[in-house]
Amino acid sequence: MHRIALLTCLLTVSLMNQVSGLGTVMGKYGDTIEIPCNNGRVVEAEVTFVKWKYDKDGNILVKNQDQNTTVFSDVNYKNRVSIKQDFSLVITQVAMTDQRTFTCMVVLREDILEYPVQLAVYNVPSEPQITNLTTVMEIGKPTTLAQCRSEGANPAANITWFRNKTPLMTDGAAIKITTNVDVDKATGLSTTTSTLEYTAVKGDIDAKFTCQVQHIKSANMDSSPLVFTVNYPTEKVNLQVVSQGPFKEGDNVTLKCTADGNPPPSSYNFYIKGEKKTVDSNTYTLTSVTRENTGEYQCSLVDHEDIVASVPITVEYLDVVFSSTGKIVKKLGESLEMNVDVKASGAPQTSWKKGNAKLNSQPKFDKLMYSDSGVYECVVSMAGLKKTHTFELVVEGSPVIKNLIKERGEGMTKVLKCVAEGFPKPTVQWSVNGSNAESVSEHGKVTYSLTIVPNGNLSVSCTVSNVLGFDIKSINVSALVDDDVTMDKQDQKDEKSDQTILAVGIVFGLMLAVLAIGLAYWLYMKKFRQGSWKTGEKEDGSTEESKKLEENQSQKADV
Repeated sequence: MHRIALLTCLLTVSLMNQVSGLGTVMGKYGDTIEIPCNNGRVVEAEVTFVKWKYDKDGNILVKNQDQNTTVFSDVNYKNRVSIKQDFSLVITQVAMTDQRTFTCMVVLREDILEYPVQLAVYNVPSEPQITNLTTVMEIGKPTTLAQCRSEGANPAANITWFRNKTPLMTDGAAIKITTNVDVDKATGLSTTTSTLEYTAVKGDIDAKFTCQVQHIKSANMDSSPLVFTVNYPTEKVNLQVVSQGPFKEGDNVTLKCTADGNPPPSSYNFYIKGEKKTVDSNTYTLTSVTRENTGEYQCSLVDHEDIVASVPITVEYLDVVFSSTGKIVKKLGESLEMNVDVKASGAPQTSWKKGNAKLNSQPKFDKLMYSDSGVYECVVSMAGLKKTHTFELVVEGSPVIKNLIKERGEGMTKVLKCVAEGFPKPTVQWSVNGSNAESVSEHGKVTYSLTIVPNGNLSVSCTVSNVLGFDIKSINVSALVDDDVTMDKQDQKDEKSDQTILAVGIVFGLMLAVLAIGLAYWLYMKKFRQGSWKTGEKEDGSTEESKKLEENQSQKADV
């Protein structure tokens, strides 16, 4: 009795001094839920005992310090509850009847605390179910289209009807929506049923109706689209091109004629280049069209030809003729101009590239070089059409040695480098044996290397050749490094000496020519005088002039 009085006193003081709020815990129907005591902040060492209860007088369980948990005989919870180490209450198989306030009473050595928690139970509704579905609507007549139903929810689900993804609202005229909510007495869960009554118009042909279930604890759930038949007479037709354009020659183009009445006509008239063709369908296909198929096309009802529709069709074409194709072989220094003849239904775009490099303009060569060799590509495009043309340009030329040099190698070795240019790639022939190497670069240039160990002074020649010709150059090589410098100077001196000898030879040749001409003239004059003496004719000019002429000829001969 003394202890109960003490606890009562402590509880009274606690309630007077404590200001507490009511927490809320959400639990899903049928799941196991954990309700915390003071959000798990109760210190076990300070607790005398903990008691869980519900509402005012519903005792659930109590746990004394260092003792087992005692579960009260409440029929609602005796087989469904337990307590955790942090004094949280665990309830299994949560039902709608558990949606109430639970209180955790904590008795300390010098105080009594209570922590009320509100348990809210929810359940996600079922997906929408369509029932009482009709198939046909009539213009101007209200028709019950369908019922949409969703079960097992808490709180109750909401249902919204949509036409082509636009929500429908009751307007008291064309749209009437009736919603009912029923609660299952055994489970406490709700079933929502919504009925849509709708008055159709012409625009409802092919319209898609859906119902959507909405709930605070789940994503929106949509029913499968519902499409209804709407019957009314045809007032106009529409002609469209089903095939995806733009159209090019050789394509098939399908025309489709539709009417706004329902049921739709079973046959139509199509007017192809002015010729009427009646078909038992609403489509007509033009096969393998050409540029001559460009024009206006029409369709109409068979029994009302004045109800007509039309559509234009344009067949695009692109004709490209290239002046050169395949492999083009030209000589070094020649000219080459590429011609592209384009005929098209519109304005085409033309681009060129060599290899992977884009060119700014159409290639034109006034004087071909080896660097002009390569694969060229021309792309002409317009309105989805594209013509691609490639050709390979090969520039050939007789090999020419651009440079012949010698370098000092490792130890006593000398490295000779013969740089040649030509195509087809020239082969090399050295006048001495050694270790050969070759490095190929672009634009028809190749470098041949020869590593030798000369035993003495020698002249080495490099000969390069291909099917178009050959070239040869020589270089002096010494076994000693210093001698290479001397020989280089000697080579330069010999080259200058050769030039001097050549000049002297040219002068000497000119003098011989003058002497020969003078001798010939002297012989001619001598013969002429002898002929004059024989005939008794008198020579032109004086004896003194003849002597002067002979003296001049004699001086030329002495020279």
